[in-house]
Amino acid sequence: MKKLLLLVLALPSLAFAQPAADQAAAMRDAALSGDTLAWELLESLTTEVGPRLAGTEAEGRAREWAVRRLTELGFSNVHVEPFEMEVWVRGEERAEIVAPFPQPLAITALGNSGATPARGIEAEVVHFDSVAALEAAPDETVRGRIVFITHNMQANQDGSGYGPFGAPRRAGPSLASRKGAVGIVIRSIGTDYHRNPHTGVQNWADGVRPIPAGALSIPDAEQLQRILARAGERPVRMRLVLTPRNIGQRQSGNVVAEVPGSDPQAGVIVIGGHLDSWDLGTGAIDNAAGVAITTAAAHRIMQAGQPRRTIRIVLFGAEEVGVFGGTAYFERHRGDGNVVLVVESDFGADRVWRFATNFTPANADLGSRIQALLAPLGIVRGRDRANAGADLGAWATAGVAAVDLNQDGTRYFDYHHTPDDTLDKVDPAQLRQNIAAWTAVLAAAANALEPIAAPGPAPGRKRPKARPLRPHQRRAAPRGP
Repeated sequence: MKKLLLLVLALPSLAFAQPAADQAAAMRDAALSGDTLAWELLESLTTEVGPRLAGTEAEGRAREWAVRRLTELGFSNVHVEPFEMEVWVRGEERAEIVAPFPQPLAITALGNSGATPARGIEAEVVHFDSVAALEAAPDETVRGRIVFITHNMQANQDGSGYGPFGAPRRAGPSLASRKGAVGIVIRSIGTDYHRNPHTGVQNWADGVRPIPAGALSIPDAEQLQRILARAGERPVRMRLVLTPRNIGQRQSGNVVAEVPGSDPQAGVIVIGGHLDSWDLGTGAIDNAAGVAITTAAAHRIMQAGQPRRTIRIVLFGAEEVGVFGGTAYFERHRGDGNVVLVVESDFGADRVWRFATNFTPANADLGSRIQALLAPLGIVRGRDRANAGADLGAWATAGVAAVDLNQDGTRYFDYHHTPDDTLDKVDPAQLRQNIAAWTAVLAAAANALEPIAAPGPAPGRKRPKARPLRPHQRRAAPRGP
């Protein structure tokens, strides 16, 4: 008996692991069968506020909504941490082929696009099947023309095509401008076949003159390819009208709330998603879903009793136009020294199918407990190192522990950054599975008796350096869904 007592005292995590696991499993199952809060929050935000373009009055109303709802739900320390940013807004958007086969095309401006005159521009179209092909082309083949870049992005579960196939949007406009183009249109970075063009941010390289930059819907991009093929030696001419404008410095901000922990020495878990959205749809999957998922899961932990670790929710501003909220939060709080784990939701609301961590061997048991809790939900453990996403990724890069809950992205890029990003695209059953997964992870991590160790900076990546916020026209956009 004495030996057993000594063993229990020496290994407290074993003594308490099973009751804690049983409670976490019960909370997980309750969320899976009956969570309604996430859907209610998602419906409320997309209905009462709608589109939430960064730095605009609509994003301001979203912050007011968030403060009100988080306060009503009983979270502590609810407040806004504001920051200033340059704001770009959309204008008129039209494109048409004027010769040899006149017809309209569905187009939207890319973020930070330059503007045409009010009456538009008309020029010959020159086609490239990649950014590399444009880069290799002689400047004289581009000068005075409208560049058209296509690609072949396909749907896949992990969304990995978005990085490499996003180059036409991210790099194409600056490259086309350097070579003397008067405008650029790209095939939308998406996977659907609806006449819904996909917007998204692009940022002008230093010294580059902004030119009109737009995305054609995928059916229209393929139509333009057929027009070019049938035209043969005849020039294909396009009239393009894009009249966005920059409206100067405006305020954005991060909304912060907490579930206070019982042990201040155990550290803080930071979770969240971004509150802003593009202006074409109501931002349901990108990213009202992440706002709802993280808030509802944290609320379940709070309702179950005080956790050991504080859980801090951050609803980030201005992610879509340059991850400004994530950058501002990291720069403001990186010296606090109390953040031990970061977890982000920003890839829609379809079912979580895989998770990953960057835990050290000291937290192998915690990783195994999380794996056991997620397995009944059909979630497997991945081999990649967790990176925590766009807004919280700087923390993981700097060496803070992270967990990634990877959602099925097969249909995500059908709706991403389009007018079709609306509430009806969210499946309530899959949303509940997200809440169950998040509840399980937070229950395990927030109440773990062992310290959550810092794994150190990600291999091969430099530790982030603090830098002041700059106007987004002059900053490279970090990757984010």
